Amino acid sequence: MTVSSSKHLCAIAVALAAVTGAAHAETYEGVHPPTSAESRADVAAGAVVAAHTGDPYATGADAGPIYPPVAMNSRDAVRAEAVAAARAPDPYAEGASSGAAPIVAGAVDRATVRAEAHAAARGNALPL
Repeated sequence: MTVSSSKHLCAIAVALAAVTGAAHAETYEGVHPPTSAESRADVAAGAVVAAHTGDPYATGADAGPIYPPVAMNSRDAVRAEAVAAARAPDPYAEGASSGAAPIVAGAVDRATVRAEAHAAARGNALPL
């Protein structure tokens, strides 16, 4: 067999397979039958309305105008709550930011501490 005859034989086999496959092909009807309860005019009118309405999933500048929220409380009630919160101690404070430390009475009297401070300022050695 020559090269050209094997090419012809291959081409004939491919054509025969295509004809055989086309004879046994099925048509695809889809999952649901293509029936509609609406007329073309109703569908076209709905498409026009949908095209002219805003995008419900838009964010940022594309979202359109922003409307201010409507307050449920009066202005005076909100101001009174803000003043009360500003004057209340910080519930999350720890350490130095928790406010003034309570005064605890020491074991050493004030005069002794004062005398030791004067002695240390003058360079005198403190008793150990």
